[in-house]
Amino acid sequence: MSIKKVYIIRHGQTDFNQQGIVQGSGVDSNLNHVGQQQAAMFFQKYKDIPFDKVYTSTLKRSIQSVQAFIDLGIPHEQHEGINEINWGHREGQRITPEEDAYYHHILQTWCNGDTHICIEGGESPDLVTARQRPFIDLILSRPEEKTILICMHGRAMRILLSNLLHYPLRCMDEFLHQNLCLYQLDFTGSMFVVKKYCDINHLKENAPEIDSLQKHRTN
Repeated sequence: MSIKKVYIIRHGQTDFNQQGIVQGSGVDSNLNHVGQQQAAMFFQKYKDIPFDKVYTSTLKRSIQSVQAFIDLGIPHEQHEGINEINWGHREGQRITPEEDAYYHHILQTWCNGDTHICIEGGESPDLVTARQRPFIDLILSRPEEKTILICMHGRAMRILLSNLLHYPLRCMDEFLHQNLCLYQLDFTGSMFVVKKYCDINHLKENAPEIDSLQKHRTN
């Protein structure tokens, strides 16, 4: 029987997402109008879930995506450990064809198993894993929090899901994401089980006009 339900979402859309500009942990952007709509639609669908705690990164786009839950009085904690990966020199820059080629090169490097390799000036998946471990230990040490909501970022989410589900980091791209998608996991006491995978039905049900959301990788 499940003893903890974990809802993990990626933040809503920002102008940087829409414009193809790299964000990462060093760019603290706000949600744009579409992102605010997405946050409102997620809240409308899940507002009656009895969350015991809301966890976010320290970045505004993460907090703004779940502000409506915080406004209900649900306890909220920010953790740097679940901030987005540091994309190094490319943060705040528009993706050029040259940058895109390097991006694909580093992703292939990680997929080949070299997850200790840092993107130039930034972090590696192994480094992100190291800073996520205390956060994982924290949420598992709180059995009284039976249902929690975590809002974070695309690449960091892929790394967290790999760690929770004991996937090798080289397989992290198996976990797809888009703005305000949901992964729901049940923790049985010994393992996590996936109940919802990159789910966006809350966006489709509540806003047909943005039914087709563009998938972004620039977190």
